[in-house]
Amino acid sequence: MRTFGVEEELLLVDVRTGLPTAAAPRILEWRSKDGGPELEAEIQQEMIEVVGPVCSTTQQLAGAIADGRRRADADAVAVGARALPLATSPVSVHPHASPSSRYAEMMRRYGITARRTLTCGFHVHVAIDSPREGVAALDRIRDWLPTILALSSNSPFWDGTDTGYASYRNDVWSRWPCAGPNPVFGSEAAYREHEGSLLASGALLDEGMLYFDARLSRHHPTLEVRVADICLRQEDAVTIAALCRGLVETAVIEWQAGMPPLRTDQRLLGLATWRAALSGMRGDHVHPVAGTPCAPAASIAALLEHVRPGLEALGDVERVVHGVQEILRRGTGADWQREQVARRGSVGDIVRNLSADGVPAAESTGESASVIV
Repeated sequence: MRTFGVEEELLLVDVRTGLPTAAAPRILEWRSKDGGPELEAEIQQEMIEVVGPVCSTTQQLAGAIADGRRRADADAVAVGARALPLATSPVSVHPHASPSSRYAEMMRRYGITARRTLTCGFHVHVAIDSPREGVAALDRIRDWLPTILALSSNSPFWDGTDTGYASYRNDVWSRWPCAGPNPVFGSEAAYREHEGSLLASGALLDEGMLYFDARLSRHHPTLEVRVADICLRQEDAVTIAALCRGLVETAVIEWQAGMPPLRTDQRLLGLATWRAALSGMRGDHVHPVAGTPCAPAASIAALLEHVRPGLEALGDVERVVHGVQEILRRGTGADWQREQVARRGSVGDIVRNLSADGVPAAESTGESASVIV
């Protein structure tokens, strides 16, 4: 069974005001040492990352995500904050860089891009047998990542304003050097040569800034898919992670069968990613194969058809199809956030009506409920 795991970046808000708060250092200093999920600092103190365990099944992963979010929020509450699954802050914020020499150098080199980056992503690690297998999978999953982004979209607001995007996080993140789709490599040697040439340019601080939508992990024997927003709902996070694992499994099946990857132009993939970030589930996509405008249902149908061999091999078909249908039915986190503002007229209500486990309070209790106490 191909194992997988996730890293979730959560937004930290003040428990009294609901405003973003630089609580990460206090959480990491205080946090309970009971063998729970690992918490790590990120570039800004208003966010924290939960590093989940290696899992074999979607059921295990669902439990790990629930445990990670619950424990991160409990540790945040202990220092007067909450840890919530929002990919951008709905209200204006001036972030505080985490205290490290690396982050300080990033602030110096990259100016406002570094200073204003407060975005929470969802990273899926899928086990690979070798870097060679991983590069073969990277070459074959790239066309499907824009649809993954659209399904995860959870960041329509920035500085208190509706941006018009479903995933404005992607737009903010795209300002970093090397962010975005990768080319077709064809071999591990070509992948390493590509990395080396980018680093040799001097434009990047280090190899940790190779911010491709998907890449080989530097620390684990995994392929890391980095394109998604942190999902509002835990169940959607499981669906996205299972889709990513299914894509890698399908890619390896194709590679072993001698099937070549699609060679979509990298610029067209960039356009498809931009369109997915803009539209989410509420506007046109670029079809993953045809490269022409299509409805979200069409790109998702193409994705599910493509990924079916991998999902069948992993036993995830029913779980993933149901999860995707639910996203199509009720929308994404971006849709929920906009509904809150349309109903109440204030972006502050996004935080006030969101529970820590990613279930909007009105859904979990049948009525509006505040998480700010």
